[in-house]
Amino acid sequence: MRIWVDADACPNPIKEILFRAADRRNVETTLVANHQIRVPASRYLKSLQVPSGFDEADDAIVARVGPGDLVITADIPLAGQIVEAGGTALNPRGTLYTQDNIKDHLARRDLMDELRSSGAIIGGPATLSKTDVQEFANQLDRFLTRAASKPR
Repeated sequence: MRIWVDADACPNPIKEILFRAADRRNVETTLVANHQIRVPASRYLKSLQVPSGFDEADDAIVARVGPGDLVITADIPLAGQIVEAGGTALNPRGTLYTQDNIKDHLARRDLMDELRSSGAIIGGPATLSKTDVQEFANQLDRFLTRAASKPR
C-alpha cells in the first residue's frame, strides 16, 4: 500500500499530517505536482515533479496507483479514476471516496458545476477549517489502521 498526494493544491496542514503518518506507519508517500515540492528527509517520503499542463499530475497518479493504494485529492473526477483502479481516495476535508459512494459524489459535483456555470450559485468551497483537518487526520488514521490489519 502506498499513499499518493495530488500535491498542487494540497493544503500545508494536510501535508504535515501526511509527513508524520508516513514515518509513523512506514508508508511510502509520494507528492505529485507540476512544480518542485520539498519533503522532509525520510525514507518514506518522495516528491515527483511532472510537466506543467492540464491534468499532468492526475495522469501521473492514475498511471502509478495500485489496488489498495490511497490517493489524497480534492479532485472528485480523479477520485473516481482512483476508485475505478482499485484504490481509495481521501479528500483533505476528510471525505473518503470508495466504490460505495463515488458515483453519488460525482453526480453532486456535476450538479454543483452546472449550477455555478449557470450563475445560480457563486463561490467555491469554504476555507479549510481546524475541524476539516481533524476529520482528515481521523479518516487517514482509520484507513491506515485497516490497511495494516489486512493480510499481505
